[in-house]
Amino acid sequence: MTNMSNHPYHLVDYSPWPLTGAIGTMTLVTGLVKWFHNFNMNLLILGYLITLLTMYQWWRDISREGTHQGKHTIMVSKGLRWGMILFIISEVFFFISFFWAFFHSSLSPNIEIGVNWPPMNIMPFNPFHVPLLNTIILITSGITVTWAHHALMESNFTQTSQSLFLTVMLGFYFTILQAYEYIEAPFTISDSVYGSTFFMATGFHGLHVIIGTLFLLICLIRHINNHFSMNHHFGFEAAAWYWHFVDVVWLFLYISIYWWSY
Repeated sequence: MTNMSNHPYHLVDYSPWPLTGAIGTMTLVTGLVKWFHNFNMNLLILGYLITLLTMYQWWRDISREGTHQGKHTIMVSKGLRWGMILFIISEVFFFISFFWAFFHSSLSPNIEIGVNWPPMNIMPFNPFHVPLLNTIILITSGITVTWAHHALMESNFTQTSQSLFLTVMLGFYFTILQAYEYIEAPFTISDSVYGSTFFMATGFHGLHVIIGTLFLLICLIRHINNHFSMNHHFGFEAAAWYWHFVDVVWLFLYISIYWWSY
């Protein structure tokens, strides 16, 4: 295969990772069903392993293409930016569905839940305890990731490393507090529509925080390995956009599901 081309686009080479990714996802979902019905996690663990190995090797190849091989030209970078923007827009509509369900149920509670919101016998979380701390953590992480971006654009290696590390640590801290909150929850996902909407919305947000934290951790590792420059760092920009999106969704969750419902 020749490297010569008369266009600025990146035509990717043949790769096994889409196939192994599909196999891993299928194994993961099948393992999840088996775990639910037979309480056996063997297939689930195998699915996780295949998916994680695929993720590592696929992202490794993309990192090589964008750095050492120089295949992410200005035109390719522009396409990647639009791809990330459209992906975040799709995520916005994903969360709109949860907010829609929440407000549909809360603004006109029906007789089955006592014509009351929160429903009768449901004790909601105090929004000024762990939820407020989590809000402060995420707002602070938004500041540190912005600090990292500005430091990167000024070619300040040390400050970029420090601020990115702080952002990753704040992401881990948020996840730990969210897990603690779930363990201490006085209601479950099966406790009427309140429990369903609460755990679906906050649970998927928590999943996005974990994904965003891993995204930023990969960026930190890449930064330490000198993959980014002041002019060529879209991988980090995409992670920062995603993290700001996660922050904004949490603010809406906190105001509506925690504070307004209290």
